[in-house]
Amino acid sequence: MAWRSEEFGESHEGFVGAVLADGSEPKPVHLDVGRDGCGFETGEWWAYNGWLGRPKAAARRASCACGWRGESHPIDWEQVDGHDLDDLDTSDAYDDWWEHIRAVERRTIPLPEELSCLMRQVEQRLDALAETAPVAALKAVAMLERMAGRVGKEAAYGVQADDVSGEALGRALGLSVDSARERLDRHLRAGR
Repeated sequence: MAWRSEEFGESHEGFVGAVLADGSEPKPVHLDVGRDGCGFETGEWWAYNGWLGRPKAAARRASCACGWRGESHPIDWEQVDGHDLDDLDTSDAYDDWWEHIRAVERRTIPLPEELSCLMRQVEQRLDALAETAPVAALKAVAMLERMAGRVGKEAAYGVQADDVSGEALGRALGLSVDSARERLDRHLRAGR
């Protein structure tokens, strides 16, 4: 199960990772799901249960695609064995990851408070309009899309003219360098 914030998407996708007894993080394991060798790789804690020669996790922790790791929380395998893993409470790891997301947000470039407030008001009014007058809400969304496309193009050209590095752009937006460049390129392409 992966966690994503709407704002940061894949750049800060989180999950509950495994920690071995020596404190290290195990390599991803391949899990076969069929006869033809089909399967997937995972680093999620539940896959490190000691079965079929896999290492057994001593603890679990929040892990993020950006490389951040949270605090370790011990696993009591006596509570887990024979029980449905989906029912096991991993909210401690989720809470750690969510605090990481808040820290990422604090490091991003701040928006003027007046604009943030205005954007929240627009969202609230559009949500209400979608319930009472959905066609009018669609018209308003189309207007916002046109405005966002135009402003996004202007901003992307400004970032390009200012020669902002991918690292600085990623840090300011709270995204990986690749995701930040993709966002910039998308707005630049929209302007052609």
